[in-house]
Amino acid sequence: MSETGLHHVTAFSGPALRNLDFYTRVLGLRLVKKTVNFDDPGTYHLYYGDETGRPGTILTFFPIPHAAPGRVGIGETQETAFRVPRASIGWWTHRLLAHGVRHEALVQVFGESTLRFRDPDGMALALVGIEDAGEAAAWSGGEVPQEHAIRGFHGVTLLLAEAGPTAAILTDVLGFTESGREGSATRFSGSAGLGGLVTLRAVGGFLPGRPGAGSVHHIAFRAADDAAQAAMAGRLSERHGLTVTEQRDRNYFRSVYFREPGGVLFEIATDAPGFTADEPVEALGQALKLPDFLEPHRAGIEEVLPKIA
Repeated sequence: MSETGLHHVTAFSGPALRNLDFYTRVLGLRLVKKTVNFDDPGTYHLYYGDETGRPGTILTFFPIPHAAPGRVGIGETQETAFRVPRASIGWWTHRLLAHGVRHEALVQVFGESTLRFRDPDGMALALVGIEDAGEAAAWSGGEVPQEHAIRGFHGVTLLLAEAGPTAAILTDVLGFTESGREGSATRFSGSAGLGGLVTLRAVGGFLPGRPGAGSVHHIAFRAADDAAQAAMAGRLSERHGLTVTEQRDRNYFRSVYFREPGGVLFEIATDAPGFTADEPVEALGQALKLPDFLEPHRAGIEEVLPKIA
C-alpha cells in the first residue's frame, strides 16, 4: 500500500533560468527531471525534489517567460510548505536574508515554527521546523549543507469558500483524517512522513484565484499502483458524483485528474515508475527527456526552448 499524502505540487513560474537558480541554488533542491509540458512541448516542465525525486518531495513548474502574475484566491493552493530540521530555522532565516528573499517573521502554526517567504514569482512558500526531520534523507549536492537541507513537503494549505465538501474528498477518498483546528483552518493528516498534511482554510466569499506566475496549477496525491488509483477514481464518481479524466501516462507516474468541490484541481498519481525510468540516479535532471511521441520532434522543441544548465 502507498502511504497517504502528496505526490507532487505543480505551479507556473516566470523565466526558467531564474526558477532553476532559486530552487536549486537558494533552496538546495535537486533538479530531478528536465522535460516539457506534454500538452504544450514549447514549454519546459521542471521537476525538483530530493536525490531521487521521491513522492512527497516533488515541486514542479511550467516556466513561461512573460507570464502575468497570478492572484491567490478561493479555489487555489494558498501555501506550499517544506520540512526542515527544527534547529535549522535560524540558519534558513539568515540564508533568506543573505539572498534578498522576501520573508515574514517566524510564527507558530499548529504549534510548529513556520518561516513564510516567497519565490521570485511571488509563490507563497514556507519552511516548517520539525523535530525529527533531520532523520529523513536529504539532497546535499548543492550549496545547502545536508544538516540544514529541505526534507520534502510538510504539506499544502488550500483557500476555500467552505471546507466541508473538500474535507469529504480528503477523508472518504484520499485517506486523510482530521487532526486539528486553528481559527478558520482545519488540518488533515495522512500516513506519509513526507507531504502528509493538507490544511483547509475556509474564508467564505472572497476573490477567486487567478492563474499566472507564482500560482499553483494542481496538487497531486499518491496512489500505490493503477488498481489503487482506479479504486479512488471509482469512489469519486460513484459516491461524490465527480468527473474524473481517463488515465494519462506522464512517463514517471500515471495520472487521473478531477476538480474537487472547492474548485482546486486535484490529481491522483501512481508512485511508479519514478524518475529513474529513463536515466540513472547520478544523471537525473541533466539531459532534456522527451516522451516517445515527442522524440521525432526533438530538434524543433530544443530550438524553441530557452537554454538552461
